[in-house]
Amino acid sequence: MPLSRPTDPEFPPDSRPAHYIGLVPHAHLLHALRDGKDLLINTFSAIPESKLLYRYVAGKWTVLEVLGHIIDVERIMAYRALCIARGEEQSLPGFDEDSYVATANFPGRSLGSLLDEYRLQREANLLMAEHLPESGLLRMGRANGTPFSARALLWLAAGHELHHLTILNERYLG
Repeated sequence: MPLSRPTDPEFPPDSRPAHYIGLVPHAHLLHALRDGKDLLINTFSAIPESKLLYRYVAGKWTVLEVLGHIIDVERIMAYRALCIARGEEQSLPGFDEDSYVATANFPGRSLGSLLDEYRLQREANLLMAEHLPESGLLRMGRANGTPFSARALLWLAAGHELHHLTILNERYLG
């Protein structure tokens, strides 16, 4: 089943991506992406405005920056998955998440604006995942020098947001 959980060697074992993929409780990618979308939107929508610029430690991201980072990673993983599914043979570049957040000015945006962007990006990713051919989903490529299948990158996005929702609940809202 092309939308089922990826297996070795579609992503590096004993790695941060493997950890993220392992966090996803679903057996089917579209269910994971849909349920994750609802969970993220409900969680962030319930955060009081007074907490949106909160940092649990100096130098850590604000709540709005965490959401912006999730959006960035969602978009980057989708781009990587698309490139690999379409047969890109070059290794796709890595990125510095801290510099991306530092230059984005997420605290200057409203929560509603960021949630709209997230929702639209996730819905676009759902459509892409649903319509990529099996051969594309299972195709292997390289991102940041590491081998991944297109499917694994979409699962990684689903697990990445769960990772940050856990941190949000434990360190920002707990």
